[in-house]
Formats: sequence, structure tokens, C-alpha cells
Amino acid sequence: MSNDYTGLRREYVAEALQREDLQADPTAQFARWMEKATEVSPDDATSMTLATASKSGMPSARIVLLKHFDESGFAWYTDYRSRKGQELAENPQAELMFYWYGLERQVRIQGTVEKLPLEKGETYFNARPVGSRLSAAASHQSAVVDSRETLEARVEALQNAHPEGDIPHPEDWGGYILKPTRFEFWQGRENRLHDRFVYRLENGEWIIERLQP
Repeated sequence: MSNDYTGLRREYVAEALQREDLQADPTAQFARWMEKATEVSPDDATSMTLATASKSGMPSARIVLLKHFDESGFAWYTDYRSRKGQELAENPQAELMFYWYGLERQVRIQGTVEKLPLEKGETYFNARPVGSRLSAAASHQSAVVDSRETLEARVEALQNAHPEGDIPHPEDWGGYILKPTRFEFWQGRENRLHDRFVYRLENGEWIIERLQP
């Protein structure tokens, strides 16, 4: 059996990304690209890879969903006891990566991470569908469990205890916000001569530079 994929290729044929196309503020530039991404593929536009690292430097990555963003940062919600939560407690730095296949675009955002205020986590938790709240409250994310049946039994017990859907907000579940210090916007181009621009924060100002592909 061969596992050689060196011959599997795709060509990038999207439009160019020029320096004059970019907004001075990277969050505004991201908002422009996100708006386009939601038009092309609304179901997947907010999916992002969240990369964290332990205090020893071992990285880990997973897909999470962006829930809101503005000039102050980019936010998502999760179980604080999860692996990503543990790593962010040890090393509050992370990178987000968005890849929009249909647009041949990628955005990377580095920064420091903080927990959102408790009330924000509670407000978002209570706005979620009942099934999502039951799953979040019944699960200790990333912890070992002996079987799926155990998880399903926990959900059923919680559902029976709260037939009206008034599931309490778990204390260990809430939001994080990444405060950016670096953005990179990538546009796929023909012959792998891609367009890449980085925004880096220097003395409170965003400096824009083109990177080689």
C-alpha cells in the first residue's frame, strides 16, 4: 500500500492581494475577509484552528468556533478544564488560524489570551440550544471516560433533573479572548507565488510588511 501523496496538487487561481488592498487596521481587514467567507460558506466560516502550548513548549491544536470579535480581541467558549484550558493557564499565549478553502485564503492571528468575564460565559451558555448545554454540563472535557454510555447516562440524568431546560451554567465553562499582537493574511496564487502580508504591533502601531511565499 502506497502512502505517497507527492503527486496530489491543486492550483490556486484567486485574485491577487496587493498592499493597497489592505486596511490600515488588521481587525478591519479581517472583518472584510470574514464577511466574504460567510457569503461563500456560512457553515464553516467561523471554524478556526486554536494552537496552544504547555509550559514545556509541547504544542497542541484543535478546531474551535469563533463567536465574536472586535478591536479588543477574538473570543471562543469552552470548558476551562480541557487540555486547551490547562495549557492556557500554564502559558497564556496562542495562535488562531482560519482557512477558507473556497476563497484560497488563510489568516493567522497570534496573541495573549485571557478569560472573559464570568457573566459573558453565562450569557452565551444560556443562549445555546438545550442539547449543547446538556452536553457541556455533563462532560468534563478532555478527561478519560470508560464508555459513551456513561456520558449518555449523565446527559439523561441532567435532562431528567431539569425537564424545563434550565440547565445551570457550569462554573468551569466560559469564554476566552485572544488579544492580537500579530496578524498574517495569505492569499493563494498561481505557481505557489502566494501573496502574504503581516501586521505586527510596534510601539502601539500596526506595521504592514509583505512576506515572501
